Amino acid sequence: MKRENLLVLLAGICTGLAALALTMLGNPANMGFCIACFERDIAGAVGLHSAAKVQYVRPEIIGLVLGSAVTALIAGEWKARSGSSPALRFVLGAFAMIGALAFLGCPLRMVIRLGGGDLNAVVGLIGFALGIFIGTRFVRRGFTLQRSYPARRTDGAVLPIIMLGLLVLFVAAPAIFRLSTEGPGSKHAPFFLALAIALVIGALAQRSRLCMVGGLRDTMMFGDAHLLWGFAAIFVTVLVGNLILHKFSLGFGAQPVAHSSHLWNLLGMTLCGWACVLLGGCPLRQLILAGEGNGDCAVTVLGMIVGAALAHNFALAGNPDSVNEAGELVVGGISMAGKIAVLLGLAVVLAVSVFNSRLGAKKNG
Repeated sequence: MKRENLLVLLAGICTGLAALALTMLGNPANMGFCIACFERDIAGAVGLHSAAKVQYVRPEIIGLVLGSAVTALIAGEWKARSGSSPALRFVLGAFAMIGALAFLGCPLRMVIRLGGGDLNAVVGLIGFALGIFIGTRFVRRGFTLQRSYPARRTDGAVLPIIMLGLLVLFVAAPAIFRLSTEGPGSKHAPFFLALAIALVIGALAQRSRLCMVGGLRDTMMFGDAHLLWGFAAIFVTVLVGNLILHKFSLGFGAQPVAHSSHLWNLLGMTLCGWACVLLGGCPLRQLILAGEGNGDCAVTVLGMIVGAALAHNFALAGNPDSVNEAGELVVGGISMAGKIAVLLGLAVVLAVSVFNSRLGAKKNG
């Protein structure tokens, strides 16, 4: 087996083990790691939205960025660069987040949910693959957000500095943040233990180039499936762990923090996958690249955080299934406003795809 395959396999196994460990330590079920959910919680903690059940300074996000930054510096791979359509990246990041929260999870959580037996994640995976397939059609036709350029070190350090500042503030003055007392935001692993685990995963993800989008994109475009080793390793690790721990529950209904409204699970992840192909990586990969000094990815991450705030300020995010007092399943889903937001997002991503490809260039030229 090639060295790069072994490295991404190791990163996937460790990420799966980390997800299991973080869940056992207090994170919500099937949510050991979720970039979308955790960025949403941070947005709430700093007051960008007022949904009281999803507010917490998640150390996993901080650790991923700082772990990537330190590892890139040691390896001599930290390079400040920016200038690749930052405004469009911000918008695409926001809509990728809206799509992910319609599904109730990022691509990483989708894999973790699969490993827990949540069949709604199969529907999400189909939509995710569909979005990536559509995105690659435009990439083949010359889609580009233009190249990035070397930048000042201060530009590349923006997101790591923000995360370091957030860490210091939370440790020194936690009372200034909004913190959930119930709901998913109130369920979390011990702060410093979660931070340490995330630092390790951030380092491994930086070295292996682990990316949920990249695995499917490269397989579709080039027949290169080596990044899929990480995708498969996370799934198998979480599946085996859940079976051993008797946490595996196969089915659609009443899965932890999930809904079984199939159309909107599919379309939400179609939007997320399509937007992420255009951005060049999944939400996890955006954090890792931002840690390496990529200012454009830092803008994308900030767009995702704003997208999460919008999703909860305007009730766009999915509502999980529940069981009523009679023991009957009440199917969740997304509101009419959420459905409009997902469809609007698909229209925006289509427009960006067309007008930033050779087809769009010819029409404008």
